[in-house]
Amino acid sequence: MTIADAASMEREHGQPLGAGLYIVATPIGNLGDITLRAVDVLRRAALVACEDTRVTGKLLKHVGARVRMLRYDDHASDEIRRHILDRARTEPVALVSDAGTPLVSDPGYRLVRAAREAGVSVTTIPGPCAAIAGLTLSGLPNDRFLFAGFLPVKDKARREVLEELGPVEATLVFYETGPRLVRSLEAMAEAWPGREVAVARELTKLHEECRTGPAADLAAHYRAHPAKGEIVLLVGPPVDAPSTADPDALLATALADMSPSKAASAVAKTTGLDRKDLYARALELKAR
Repeated sequence: MTIADAASMEREHGQPLGAGLYIVATPIGNLGDITLRAVDVLRRAALVACEDTRVTGKLLKHVGARVRMLRYDDHASDEIRRHILDRARTEPVALVSDAGTPLVSDPGYRLVRAAREAGVSVTTIPGPCAAIAGLTLSGLPNDRFLFAGFLPVKDKARREVLEELGPVEATLVFYETGPRLVRSLEAMAEAWPGREVAVARELTKLHEECRTGPAADLAAHYRAHPAKGEIVLLVGPPVDAPSTADPDALLATALADMSPSKAASAVAKTTGLDRKDLYARALELKAR
C-alpha cells in the first residue's frame, strides 16, 4: 500500500477535516519520512501556506495533493496573514515550511499567535525536526537541551551569544549554514575549548553524517572539506567541575588555535581554574 492509498483510506473512513490552521511538519530530506496524518491533511486542505511554492509543490505532487498554495514567510504582510486567518475560520488551512517542523527557526510564529488570539482552531501535525534528529545522532547528553536557532553572522554578536549561553547546564543545539560553519566552530573553540561538539549534516539523506570532537578539530576538518547546506551544530554541557577536568588536555586543544594567553583565559572560563596558573602551564606546554 502506498502513502497515497493509506491517506485516501483515512480520508474516506475518518471524520471530515474541520476548519482551522494545521501546523504540518514535512520531511527534512527523505520524502519517505512524511507521516500518514500529514499526507491526509495536505490532501484535504483548502489552502497550503508555505515558504516556497516550488519546494512545497514538489512535496504535494509526491503525496498526490492537488491544493492551492500561498506564499507565506516572516516578511509576509498583515494583509496576507489576515487572508489566511479568514480562510482558516471556515476551511482547513495547512502551514508548512520548506523542511521540518514550522516555527522551529522557520516562519509561522506571528500567524499562529494571531490565530490563537482570533479564536481560530490551531492543530499540530508533528513529524521531522532537524534539531531533534541531530540530537539523537550526536551521542551528547539529551536529558536537558536548549535550542538556540541560528548564531549571529557578525563575529562580535556571535561571541556575545556564546558567552551568554556558556554557563547553561545543557546540550546546546544550533542551526548553521555551510558557508558559516567554520567561523562558528572557531568561535566555539575559543569560547569553549574543553567541550564536545557535534556537526550533523545531510540528515535523513544518503550521505548523512555526524562528526564529533573538539570544536578546533572540527573547524580544521571543515576548512579542508567545506560543508554545504543547512547543518545542526551541537555543543555538550560545560565541564562539570575543575576536579574532573584535565587542564593539560584542555590547554593543548586550545593552543592549537590560540596564543597561551588566550588559551589560559578560555580554559579558566570553562573550568573555573586560576588563569595565572593556567597561563604558566600553557607556556610550558607550548615550549615542548
